[in-house]
Amino acid sequence: MSEELEHIWSRLSARLCDTVGEATYRIWLEPLTPLRLHDRTLVLAAPEHAQRWVQDRFGRVLADAAIAVLGPGASVELVPGGRPSASAGASAPGEPAPSPLGNPKLTFDQFVIGDSNRLAHAASLTVAEMPAQAYNPLFICGPPGVGKTHLLSSIADLIAEHEPALSVRLTTGEAFTNAFLGALAHGETNAFKSRFRGVDVLLVDDVQFLEHKTRTEEEFFHTFNALYDGGRQIVLTSDRPPGDLRALEDRLRERFQSGLVADVAPPDVATRLAILRKRAQHDALALHDERPLELIATRVQTNVRALEGALIRVVAYSSLTGRQITAELVEEVLTGLYPQPRSERTIADVQAAACAHFGITADELLSPRRTPAIACATLASSGRPFRSAKNM
Repeated sequence: MSEELEHIWSRLSARLCDTVGEATYRIWLEPLTPLRLHDRTLVLAAPEHAQRWVQDRFGRVLADAAIAVLGPGASVELVPGGRPSASAGASAPGEPAPSPLGNPKLTFDQFVIGDSNRLAHAASLTVAEMPAQAYNPLFICGPPGVGKTHLLSSIADLIAEHEPALSVRLTTGEAFTNAFLGALAHGETNAFKSRFRGVDVLLVDDVQFLEHKTRTEEEFFHTFNALYDGGRQIVLTSDRPPGDLRALEDRLRERFQSGLVADVAPPDVATRLAILRKRAQHDALALHDERPLELIATRVQTNVRALEGALIRVVAYSSLTGRQITAELVEEVLTGLYPQPRSERTIADVQAAACAHFGITADELLSPRRTPAIACATLASSGRPFRSAKNM
């Protein structure tokens, strides 16, 4: 792949991920491979089993992204031959299930462990090493972009590597719903049940999508029971804990809570920096020091998706302008998108500043004495307006 094509695909991928969401992007669009750019037409290779689905479902999204990145008149052409996608959950009835592998970045080796995700990571690793022998079901919850999809993909990857005889299906709540509705429309519900109830490990991302979908929810309830009663492993993710999925029936929420519920929180600054280091190492970025990564980790505080997106923007800007990746370049690229966070001042900070300004000690400020200087410092540190004696 040429350097120009690589940068075009990086920009287009970031836009696609923002548009369709991380889970859907990982499963259906990330396996696409850019082949060439010819007369403003970007040619992408798609897995053969998924080419028609991607064209029908995401054709307009791909075209809009191409126009946004390449300008008016740009288009996208899909041809067979891409990497296997991570799921067959939304494939047409009767199509074979693709491999859960395909993204070398979404493995346990590439997952950065921190205080915010330690329990979820340990539980996921245990499930991958001993399917259906511990933590069944495993329910991972947390806000978008904190690594839930990464953990699901890591489980699928490790099982496929060490237990190839086990069948693994990685899908999303939306894909499950679409596949079920398609099966109903074509009168192929038996084939649908066989695909989802006949696996050894079922991994479902964004299960909250089942809310307000009565028929799909009932089907998932029976699928869950069939797998659980048959001693098969179930792993689910959601943006909320099971108890907060109020639109689901009680019987389904109770089953979600019957195993281990592990939450994942946004990463702290140390974890964010570790994530950027691993990504930089994986992508072989040329960095003279860590100041650029430290600045990104400080500025981007929302989630891992935004963190990696910020790094992609910086790398793309560096390549397109021919400038080295420095802290100054990061500052230029991220200003406006991620403004400098405000420093939170404590009461002690305000009191110290008042003491220094009026020439008194901290003990004097807190003492019952009330000299003019102490009185003024007390008022200043409280934040209330005051008039100095000379202005009275």
